[in-house]
Amino acid sequence: MTKKQKKMLYRIIAALALVLVLKLLPPLPTSVELLLYCIPYLVVGWDVLRKALLGIKNRQPFDECFLMAVATVGAFALGDYVEGCAVIIFYQIGELFQGVAVGKSRRSISALMDIRPDYANIEPIFLKQDIVLKQSSPIKKLLILLSPLDIEENITALWDIDLSPISSKLPLSMICPLYYV
Repeated sequence: MTKKQKKMLYRIIAALALVLVLKLLPPLPTSVELLLYCIPYLVVGWDVLRKALLGIKNRQPFDECFLMAVATVGAFALGDYVEGCAVIIFYQIGELFQGVAVGKSRRSISALMDIRPDYANIEPIFLKQDIVLKQSSPIKKLLILLSPLDIEENITALWDIDLSPISSKLPLSMICPLYYV
């Protein structure tokens, strides 16, 4: 977890604890109850409200932050303060899980991108040779045969694929002969 995610986790726990404490209190006047429930709501939901207002300002109002703000403020307007707080807390828990999952995925992809073989077998049609891979000379083209059929008679087209957007370490341009059966 990053520092930002840990901070959000602490905010979620604090808001959840405040809502539980407020739920255990005896009934209070409506205005006092509204002010007390605004504390945990703002602790955990301030950034959602800010993003919703920025979305309205930037003429993109119908994003998830705006919809969450409408739902929770609507619950507060109807007098169901616990539901408004619960909805924003569960939304932030979901966002936290999503952030952690995205971070793990990025780290896994980065670890896979760091794996690089020491040599590659390049087999142009009937000639086989090994090429030692160096940092200074990355592979430019890689020939991949899609079928073991007779190469000279069954090639119908060549397909050029640029993999440089997904590989910063090994810029590849893949040429694949297509075969018909």
